[in-house]
Amino acid sequence: MTSRLLTVTFDAQDGPRLARFWAEMLGREVVEDAGGAFLPGGDTQLGLRFAPSAEQQEGPSRSMHLHLTSDRPDDQEHTVTRALGLGASHLDVGQRPEEGHIVLADPEGNAFCVIESGNNFLAGCGPLGELACDGTREVGLFWSKALGWPLVWDQDEETAIQSPHGGTKVAWGGPPVSPKKVRNRQRLDFTPPGGEQQAEVDRLVSLGANRLEVGEDGTVVLADPDGNEFWVRGS
Repeated sequence: MTSRLLTVTFDAQDGPRLARFWAEMLGREVVEDAGGAFLPGGDTQLGLRFAPSAEQQEGPSRSMHLHLTSDRPDDQEHTVTRALGLGASHLDVGQRPEEGHIVLADPEGNAFCVIESGNNFLAGCGPLGELACDGTREVGLFWSKALGWPLVWDQDEETAIQSPHGGTKVAWGGPPVSPKKVRNRQRLDFTPPGGEQQAEVDRLVSLGANRLEVGEDGTVVLADPDGNEFWVRGS
């Protein structure tokens, strides 16, 4: 089956700046496209897009955050130092001192974690090891079917999926999930194989997605079983 290329889109006040930050962190090139500043991924690493947004949301939205991996014990310190030099900051989300990961915020406040070396779950996943999301087990099962990615974790209502080619894992932390009150600042979007947008939308609806709207550029906005928005692009 032709791969469905998966991207994480962040609403950004300054998309080019945020894209440059993440390009430096991940060693990628920035590509400008109609949707914003784009860091292409591939079969094993998620793409990242930073879409311009002047909207000021009130109240918290459901979150997605990235996990960066460390190959050697000193990699974590070097990654944190580089991130801070590029405009990141330390973030307190209630993590305990004995936990090995370090939580930071990128220049626009998006949380991400730098994972310590020796983490078996993310071993071999590449520099962008995981996308961690708020969501129920039902959503993990939905995305497994939607992408054709097998479950690599399914315990205690927590799920994770991964491309058959390996690489970045996508995980959902299970209940309780915060009530959906505002549009999420981060979302998944993907391009179906062959650009067959309508057939893909129909298939996703049959799996449990709900239609929300069609954007001016023809992008179809759907919601997953938890009500989180995601986009299906035409090409």
